[in-house]
Amino acid sequence: MKRKLWAAICATLLSVPVLSAQEFSGLARVVADKSQVSDTDAGVDITLTLSQGVPYRLFTLEEPWRLVADFQEVDWTGLEAADFLRSERVSDAQFGTYVPGWSRLVLEMVEPLSVEQAALRVDPVSAQAVLDVSLAPVTEQAFSAGSGAPQDPRWDLPSPEPLPLPAVEEDDRPMRIVLDPGHGGIDPGAQVKFGNKRVNEKDLMLTFARELSDVLLRSGQFEVQLTRDEDYFVSLERRVALAHQGGADLFLSLHADSLSQGQAHGSTVYTLSKEASDVASAKLAERQDRSDLLSGTDLTRADDVVTDVLLDLARLETHPRSESLARSVVGGLAEFSGPMNRRPLRSAGFSVLKSADIPSILLEIGFLSSPRDLENLMDPAWRKTAAQGILQGLIRWRAEDLAQKSLVRQ
Repeated sequence: MKRKLWAAICATLLSVPVLSAQEFSGLARVVADKSQVSDTDAGVDITLTLSQGVPYRLFTLEEPWRLVADFQEVDWTGLEAADFLRSERVSDAQFGTYVPGWSRLVLEMVEPLSVEQAALRVDPVSAQAVLDVSLAPVTEQAFSAGSGAPQDPRWDLPSPEPLPLPAVEEDDRPMRIVLDPGHGGIDPGAQVKFGNKRVNEKDLMLTFARELSDVLLRSGQFEVQLTRDEDYFVSLERRVALAHQGGADLFLSLHADSLSQGQAHGSTVYTLSKEASDVASAKLAERQDRSDLLSGTDLTRADDVVTDVLLDLARLETHPRSESLARSVVGGLAEFSGPMNRRPLRSAGFSVLKSADIPSILLEIGFLSSPRDLENLMDPAWRKTAAQGILQGLIRWRAEDLAQKSLVRQ
């Protein structure tokens, strides 16, 4: 009798599935093989299966037409856009962290579709949840009337408030630098394979920003603030706002993009210009702005014409300082790390560089589409020398900038 009981216990234990670390997590996990976007005769059906129910909200945005779904944090591991999308009416899907504690799914639509029905069903036994959403065609006018990002303090980051800054002589205090690791959260940036693993621009730039921050702080000459210190989405507008909130003396945006056309190699430093210096620069700037748009940012609050003119006037002083900063950083990188692009100084209309009163540059530390650059970017030793080169460039620029200011005062 005891043997039979023990055999039954062993059989039961062996039949229990071994749970991974992700399955022990308290986060809701997407069940990829039970999730899809598919066309129907009437429109589009979306089925998103999660390991447990979570609060969610849905809204639409235009230019382009998008459906945005926000969730209390979801682990998207295993979901691939190519497998998830089985629709001719939905052209693209992005998903990831939106702000800390919240996740976002954005579907780009080829025609205006509005939410006709939405329901979250939770299994009372397994706790698995299924979100079913039905989209139906509507006119462009009806879509526009019902679109817009809701403002809710439970979901959205508060507007930045100015921080009181200590009154210290400019020549004596450390210089405040805002480092901006490109992309993040729902927006992965460029993606390539390195060996057996997938490399995301957002992760690589966050790693480099942390390493560069450490180098700058250890020099004793700089204070550093990051626009994001984890893997979450920050809009281009908010990145600039954070620089103003922190009283930044300069702004440095970090990227490692990928170009499918042409052979781009080496580090490149960009300053702001309405006219891009070349076709590749224009395409990179367009991709940066589009990435922000497709991640669900509401761009309805744009500067009016008068404000734009005033900002351009303010940039008359800031722009030469940005160009000088770019030259100094290029010099430091060329001296310490290399390799540099054959045209390392370029300009384009990157929105993240549009601060009117803070010298700002965008650094493409390398291109993930270049095997040589990718190998360098994945090498901690090379990233360390690159950080040292940037440090030396910033030190030289600061000395030159202070000298110029002293001449102006005289």
